[in-house]
Amino acid sequence: MTILGISGSLREASFNTGLLRTASVIAPEGVAVTIASIRDIPLYDAEIDVDPQPAAVTALKHLIARADGVLIATPEYNYSYSGVLKNTIDWMTRGTTRPFIDKPVAVVGASPGNFGAVRAQTDLRRLMSSVSGMVLPRPELLVSNVKAKVNEHGIITDEATLTVYRTLLNNFAAFIKHAHMKG
Repeated sequence: MTILGISGSLREASFNTGLLRTASVIAPEGVAVTIASIRDIPLYDAEIDVDPQPAAVTALKHLIARADGVLIATPEYNYSYSGVLKNTIDWMTRGTTRPFIDKPVAVVGASPGNFGAVRAQTDLRRLMSSVSGMVLPRPELLVSNVKAKVNEHGIITDEATLTVYRTLLNNFAAFIKHAHMKG
C-alpha cells in the first residue's frame, strides 16, 4: 500500500514535513509513505490552466492518482491552512484529471503553539470533503508544542504523540482498504 505525503509548508526543516518523515518511519508493515513537494506548483492562473497543465501540476496529479491514499500535514497560518497548500489543492481540482475525487485522505498537523494546528486541520478536512476526498475522521493528530517533541531531524520522539500517530496510520491503512473494496 502506498501513501503519498504532502506538506503544506515549503520549508525543508518544517515541523509538518517532519510529521511526514515520521510517518515513513512508523508506517504499518506493508505501507510505504513517500513525500511529494509542492514547491514548484505555480500560483493558480486560469490563463496557464490549459492543456497541458504546467509540468509540476501534472506530475503531482499523477503521484496522487497512483497513491492508495494521501496524508496531508498542515501548518496553521492565520487560523487556517497555508496559502501554498490551498493553491495546490486548487490546481488538483482543475482540468480533466481530478485526483482527489474518492481518494482516501488523512490530515495531521503540528504547531509550536498550544493548539496543534487544530483550526487549520478543521478547515482542511472541510475543504478536502468538498473536493470529494474521503477524509479519515479519527483519530486527530494535533501536535502542539512540537519543538519539544522532535529530534534534530524533525522526527517525532514523544511517545504519547507516536502512539496516537501509529493508531492514525493503522486506521488510515484500514480506511484505505475499505475504500478500495467499496470502489
